[in-house]
Amino acid sequence: MFNLVATSYEFLEAFGFAYSMEPVLKKLYDPNSKEYRNALKRHSIFFNTEPQVGALINGITVGLEEQHALGNEDINGDFINSLKVGLMGPIAGIGDSMIPGMLIPILLSIGMGLGQGGNILGPIFYIVAYDAIAFFGSRYLYYKGYELGAASVDLFVGDTAKKVTQAITVLGTIVTGGVAASYVKIELPIKIQMSHASIDVQKILDGIFPSLLPLLVVFVSWYFMAKRHVSPIKLILAYFVIAFIGYGIAYGIMAL
Repeated sequence: MFNLVATSYEFLEAFGFAYSMEPVLKKLYDPNSKEYRNALKRHSIFFNTEPQVGALINGITVGLEEQHALGNEDINGDFINSLKVGLMGPIAGIGDSMIPGMLIPILLSIGMGLGQGGNILGPIFYIVAYDAIAFFGSRYLYYKGYELGAASVDLFVGDTAKKVTQAITVLGTIVTGGVAASYVKIELPIKIQMSHASIDVQKILDGIFPSLLPLLVVFVSWYFMAKRHVSPIKLILAYFVIAFIGYGIAYGIMAL
């Protein structure tokens, strides 16, 4: 629930997730042991999902860590981390649709209705209702996730392991692609003036391949981060400079 308290552009919610796991890891492993340090490192890599619904992943991870600490050889660190990373995309898609997309607008509409005319119950209702739903909902999902994590060993280990892992990975990739198509916005504000009409370059591109430029940017970003090991911060700064220069060029062209 509090994964966002220690965010960074490079790791996002990773350190908040690792901090939430620390009390459990101290009970499962000796704090001075190599297993404890490896577990903290394992949960400090990039992680990003919707925090409230994402509590389900915390619970599942705790259940799997418990099985690993008890000596289950089929549950290793790589398996735990792969499962966690594979779930964060689908859970984010569900959580973002439920919380920011549905719950918050409903609560805000009720609060604004109550607050018309200066009624103080409007903001109080929203604050209390949202915090209560977030707290108790996250708590419920956490413990359900723990039960699923402890019981999911038979599901994720054995003959069906590869199929389940592949399905989760594919679903996560689909969600990631949908998010990229929705939030990466790049357009070419170039119109070629003809004698009796003008040609909109962006409309031509959309007619051939909708969202082609955002797709190219996603692949370029992946290439530089995965193959060239460029940090996300440097990539963000580079895109900022490119956008600034591109805006200046486009503004100059339109001013002519």
